[in-house]
Amino acid sequence: MRISVVDVGSNTVRLVVSDAEDGVPLPVHTAKWRLRLSEQVTPGGPIPEQAVGQLVDAVAEASRTATRWGAAGPLAFATAVVRNAPNRHEVLRTVRARTGVDLCTLPGEVEAELTFLGARRWMGWRSGPLALLDIGGGSLEVAFGRGRLPDFVASLPLGAGRLTHEFFEDQDPPSPERVRALRRRVRHQLRDVAARIRWEGPRTAVATSRTFQQLGRLCGAAPGRHGPFVDRELRRVELREAITTLAALPAAERARLPGISAPRAAQSLAGAVVGHTALKLTGIRSVTVCPWAIREGVLLRHIEDGPSWWAEVTRRNEEAAPPDPVPLRIATAAAT
Repeated sequence: MRISVVDVGSNTVRLVVSDAEDGVPLPVHTAKWRLRLSEQVTPGGPIPEQAVGQLVDAVAEASRTATRWGAAGPLAFATAVVRNAPNRHEVLRTVRARTGVDLCTLPGEVEAELTFLGARRWMGWRSGPLALLDIGGGSLEVAFGRGRLPDFVASLPLGAGRLTHEFFEDQDPPSPERVRALRRRVRHQLRDVAARIRWEGPRTAVATSRTFQQLGRLCGAAPGRHGPFVDRELRRVELREAITTLAALPAAERARLPGISAPRAAQSLAGAVVGHTALKLTGIRSVTVCPWAIREGVLLRHIEDGPSWWAEVTRRNEEAAPPDPVPLRIATAAAT
């Protein structure tokens, strides 16, 4: 059996096609389409029609690619950049009408739960009580648990793209005052969640997402070409030093640093501040950078709980939609 997942994030649309034999999602093909939605959407603002047209084209191509690889219709979801848009229901309906793909959004807490499941399966039961940090473009997900699924989850508006837009939009590189202001914001919003993680006392801590992967590489972790089975650790003290390096450079020069890609260079500093502050407040000195995250969590839930689980997710998503959406005028643009 082959299953495919489409993940619409702040910067890219990603497709994973996996074989699901013996309960383990083994990837056979991956692809991505770079849209940079976060650059076209202001926090809290609608997704522009041109961006919706680009999203439609990418999801349609991802669906065709999945079919060529022998997978059924993809399990497709969008993260915070679509979830927080005031026109998200119109966007989802437009994608469905133009592509036939039932794209849905997941609550931040569900994203955290699925990411935790992926990390738990990757790390194994020997990891014991597990804490999870995941920095996206629009939100930070935090989870803790002792079993298959987490006992505690939180989703906070501390995404690297969102905070870059709010604090660093007009300064490159930003002033020390802006960096301190950002750190104060993160401390304030993370205070109670971090206290819960400290109280739980995790044995193991993991970090997922491209932001943490790139920060790990910047701080000396093995490059991606060495494969997913190489141990990768990110230490708090090294991340603090990385903040000093990133803050002194404009985005164009950050992109020349190890691990920092050009599309994510601008938000790498905000991601580092969020990551370091989270580690400091929770008392975590180092995290394992985990290659499995939300996409693997979706695949695992589908394998372990059956197709009815995803059908329920999409049903709830549709029930939450307003009855009379305003149509988007992108049919001509998307078809060209």
